[in-house]
Amino acid sequence: MRPIGVAPGAASLQLVGGVSLLRPEEQVFSAMLAGFANQQLARNLARSTVEGREHTVRAFSHYVNAFPWQWSPAMIDEWLGDLRSLRELKRSTIRSYSEAVRSFCHFVTDPAYEWTATCEERFGTHPIQVVHEWNTAQHVQASEADAKERAFTRKELHEFFAYADDQVARIRAFGRKGWLPALRDATLFKTAYAFGLRRNETRMLDAADFARNVAGAEFGEYGLCRVRFGKAKKGSPPKQRSVMTVWDWTPDILDEWFGEIRPLLGADGSPAAWPSERGARVGCQRLDSRFVAYRRELGLDDGLDFHSLRRSYVTHLIEGGWDPRFVQEQVGHEHASTTSIYTCVGSDFRERTLRRHLDSVVAAALAGPEVLS
Repeated sequence: MRPIGVAPGAASLQLVGGVSLLRPEEQVFSAMLAGFANQQLARNLARSTVEGREHTVRAFSHYVNAFPWQWSPAMIDEWLGDLRSLRELKRSTIRSYSEAVRSFCHFVTDPAYEWTATCEERFGTHPIQVVHEWNTAQHVQASEADAKERAFTRKELHEFFAYADDQVARIRAFGRKGWLPALRDATLFKTAYAFGLRRNETRMLDAADFARNVAGAEFGEYGLCRVRFGKAKKGSPPKQRSVMTVWDWTPDILDEWFGEIRPLLGADGSPAAWPSERGARVGCQRLDSRFVAYRRELGLDDGLDFHSLRRSYVTHLIEGGWDPRFVQEQVGHEHASTTSIYTCVGSDFRERTLRRHLDSVVAAALAGPEVLS
């Protein structure tokens, strides 16, 4: 039980007082990381976030070959510079790494956690904050996605889905194993587009997450998709939402999958919509590798990734004249500006829109001055 008034992750909780350490530097560093994890868990951060930050802090320490009480701003400069120039990491990734180190330094330099005093006592020095505004990049834009990332055109999307279906037929025709996983992934890709889902939102669906929608009775048992593992805010559980079916072909592919194909995978008792032959659910890496293989075979550029299915959903709905607020609610964006970032309307849509407005102006002018007024 934690003593009253002692902060989670404090040095007094991680190190036993009065006990000599065999490897003091390594053991104190490990205790710091354990305390850092406890402090973040107390703030209700996800374990994946906590583990990712610990991995980053360890990587930085290994790179500079120094412990936290020996770190300096010059070290973080060199590390981030190498990550950018040698590994060519994205700006957002670089910033997440610097944020992990900044958070760790903020933790170990806070007097409430007693690590500065502990290090002074044991090593004659103490950790300092090494990540500042003047030596790290700032997040100044709402979106920092790679400029080459984009949505599918309708033609590309049709070709991609057709190719995925052809692979199933080809594998099955040759009597080879693997046609069931190929069909699963093809149906999963179509479902991600049909509901504008992120990759993890799609793979975490259960069979029970599809239901009727009284406002769309024509879609039968597949008029609604309940997303239970939406993108979470920091320190919050996954965000849930319901997505209404909009494409008339969606119920057909889902009915075939759940009624005829999925039972062949021997997933009896598994709630997962997309069971794996090796585990409960298909993995992200498997989906990515399949997607990239199909993209390359079709000669499509690497600006298309799994998330492009979601971008395409937003774009095609907007191009189809759907209300932007409806689209925003469907994809679970808190702000309309976020949805607008996803919108990659094609030139033909813009040309039609321009022509329609110009024609309306000309028609109004020909109708007489009373119409213009």
